[in-house]
Amino acid sequence: MNPLNLPAALARQIEREGESAYPNECCGILFGRDTNSARIVEMVEPVTNDFDSTERYHRFSISPQQLMDAEKKASAAGRLVLGFYHSHPDSPARPSEYDRQHGWPFYSYVIVSIAKGSALDMTSWILDDATELFGRQDILEK
Repeated sequence: MNPLNLPAALARQIEREGESAYPNECCGILFGRDTNSARIVEMVEPVTNDFDSTERYHRFSISPQQLMDAEKKASAAGRLVLGFYHSHPDSPARPSEYDRQHGWPFYSYVIVSIAKGSALDMTSWILDDATELFGRQDILEK
């Protein structure tokens, strides 16, 4: 699986968004290019966590309208929606069972762990279509 090239400035932006949303989950979209050797994130865009407000501390949802708007924006800019990011407040930066059940193959899923309001760890995952399990994707900060 190709690594995810995530510029350090964008990684820090995701961390800040996770810290700002704490104790709830933040979420957003990764835009960029998919090459033979890497996925290159060129832009991230926060979106409103569309999950029920009483459950946002451990769930996130990107609405169909937000996703459709993102796909149009990516297409107009000659980019792809490479995936999504979200935070795990006071939980590890690994996919939950809920994440696995609601994930889609192809996309990169960046998760930032927020411990007591501060970013702790960041990982990326891709759901394997055949096994329906997440595999860890290396993040290269450049």
